[in-house]
Order: sequence, then C-alpha cells, then structure tokens
Amino acid sequence: MPGFELFGEEERQQVEIVLHTGVLMRYGFDGMRDGHWKARELEEALSQRMQVNHAHVVSSGTAALTIALASAGVGAGDEVIMPTFTFVASFESILALGAVPILVDVDDTLTLNPKAVENAITSKTKVVMPVHMCGSMADLDALQHICNKHGLLLLEDACQAIGGSYKGEPLGSIGDLGCFSFDYVKTVTCGEGGALITDNDEYYENAHKYSDHGHDHVGDDRGAEAHPFLGYNFRISELNAAVGCAQIQRLDRFLAIQEKNYSILREALSTVEGVIFRRVPDGGVENYSFINFFLPTEDMARRTHNALLDAGVDGCFYWYDNNWHYYRKWQHLSDQKTLGKLPQEVQHGLQDFSKMDFSASDHWVGRNISCLIKLGWTENEVRERADTMVRILKSL
Repeated sequence: MPGFELFGEEERQQVEIVLHTGVLMRYGFDGMRDGHWKARELEEALSQRMQVNHAHVVSSGTAALTIALASAGVGAGDEVIMPTFTFVASFESILALGAVPILVDVDDTLTLNPKAVENAITSKTKVVMPVHMCGSMADLDALQHICNKHGLLLLEDACQAIGGSYKGEPLGSIGDLGCFSFDYVKTVTCGEGGALITDNDEYYENAHKYSDHGHDHVGDDRGAEAHPFLGYNFRISELNAAVGCAQIQRLDRFLAIQEKNYSILREALSTVEGVIFRRVPDGGVENYSFINFFLPTEDMARRTHNALLDAGVDGCFYWYDNNWHYYRKWQHLSDQKTLGKLPQEVQHGLQDFSKMDFSASDHWVGRNISCLIKLGWTENEVRERADTMVRILKSL
C-alpha cells in the first residue's frame, strides 16, 4: 500500500476517457458521455471481485459507513458497538446519524474482542461494527454468532483490508454490509472515494438513493425522479471512479507484492526473541498491507519505535499515542466538542472515557508496533529494511 505508488498508464487512460467526454458527474448527461459510466464500471468490478450482489461507490470510506448504517435504518439513540482501536471515521459515521458509538476492547487480533462485545450489548444495541485494522480481520465467526443470537446487524469496516479474506470469503462480504475506503493512502485508491457492498436488496436500494439526495434513479430524466425519502450528497465523481477502475483491476498484483514484502520482513523479525505477531483468526488471510508485532512491554515498544524512526525506518507507527486511531487521544469525542449541539440521545448515551476500563486494549495496543508494507520497494530495499529492524530490536 498505497496504490498511488504504482500509478501508470492504466489510470491515465481511464481518466482521459472521462475528460474526453467532459462528464464528471456519475448521474445524468447520458447523451454526452459516449456510453462511459465509470462509477457503474467500478461497482460492477467490485461486485464481481467481492462476490456480492451489490456494490455502491461513494465519496469516501466515511461516507460509505454512514450510508451503510442509514440504509439499515440506524438512527437517533441506536447503539453501534465499535473498537477502541480504529480510525475516527468509525465514530464520526455513527454520530452523523444521531446514533451512539459504544467503544469496547480489542484483543490480540487488534480488532473487536467478542467477549467484550457480548458484555456491551443493551436493549439499544443495533449494530456490531468490527474494523479490520491494518489489513487483518476480527473473529468473524464469533461476532456473527453474537449478532445472530441477539438479532443485530454485522457491519464490516474493511476500509484498511481490501483483498483480505476469511475462510475463503472476501472481507467485507461476510457481514450484512461491508465498507471500503479508496482514499489516497489505501491499497486501492481513487484519490478520494469509498464503497459499500451487500447482498441485501433493500439496503442497496436505500443506499444508492440516500447517497444522492434521495433520488430514486428511475427513468432517464433526472429532473423527474421521485424522492421516496430524505437523502444527502455522498456522490463520487467520474474522475475519481475512473482511477478506481484501473486500480481494482490491479488489486491482485498489489496483494502479491505486499505478501512478498511482508513475508521477507516477518521471516527476519521471527528471529528476534520476544517479538510476537498479531493473531490472525483461523481461516483468515491478511491483505499484507501492514506487519504488526508486539513487544514485551509498553516502554520497550516506545523505545523501539523511536529507534526505528531515528534509523530512518519510515512507515512504522506506535498507535498507542496516535491522535487519529486510538481512544486515548479522542478528547473531542469524550468531551463532546462539536460546532453544533449533539442530539440528546448522543449526549446522554456516550461513554465517559475517564470512567471506562480499557486496560485490556491498552495491554495489546500499548505493546504494538505497526509497519506499513510499500508496493514500490525493491527486494534489496526490503531486505535492508529487515536487517535494520532486526539489528535495532536485538540491541534493545
């Protein structure tokens, strides 16, 4: 990752097609576009690659999550269970609908702990949202069992894990809904973009309408379309979709490169006593966009991270102190700092982080170092990187 490392002729050709027609909007202008519908083309490719009935591409991964929740009727006061380790977009998408994010602990998968999920369920819970962080997945069988037991929706946030799989099924396709991000630093990029996938006809119909001001998309006259319900504007442009059309066709190549580079690093790091790798659930296959490992203590993880940075090993992250990805730095959420008033359901329903015990998450995230896998490395560069990392780890 990310896909922009290997931008080439394929992406340029797709963008030039759109510029030649002059139609940058995904809807309408039928006579001008010379039969080119890049958003539709990307959706068809995604449906096929992810083995689902429906895909809908939108303006971002955050938008995809918001639309997915809305399509299933999630709204004011509904509780959505999500992990303490994710990206801020997870709770932003929930809050956008007046729903309440309920944070629960992660385990050694760095994703939702099923036992913590079970303990967090209340009469207001409607959705369990596992986030497949850094290319790998949650214990999806266990989470699906919990959802079936309690009548809850399973929404996979696979924004960082496109191309991974669980028991032979593509990540994102296992839950009731799945979402991807195609932003600039994702394995498949549109510059900006996202998608939701589902086999549920009702959710798909709701999604494509909700993301376009409630348009029902019936007929060939956009101005005459009906609006069965309120919607918003989460459309993707044809230019962004065109880049995605080229990138999705190269996904398997990207994955193969990532796996090769990941394997070299993992083999080298395996020689270091005290290094333990994140657990991938049985039957799971990462997309190899990150290599994640645990050190014996939080202090050692911090010192190792600093030493890696000092040695010029870029792309290694210590998420425990990160502002975007871990609950400890989400004061704007815990303090409810907003430009406008939050709904009362949210004000009263949000957890008070100062009183929450997320020590189980701290135990794993505090000892974790996460290093991205680049597509553009030569094999020599990967091996030099591996040697440097091993030298630093052994010295500490």
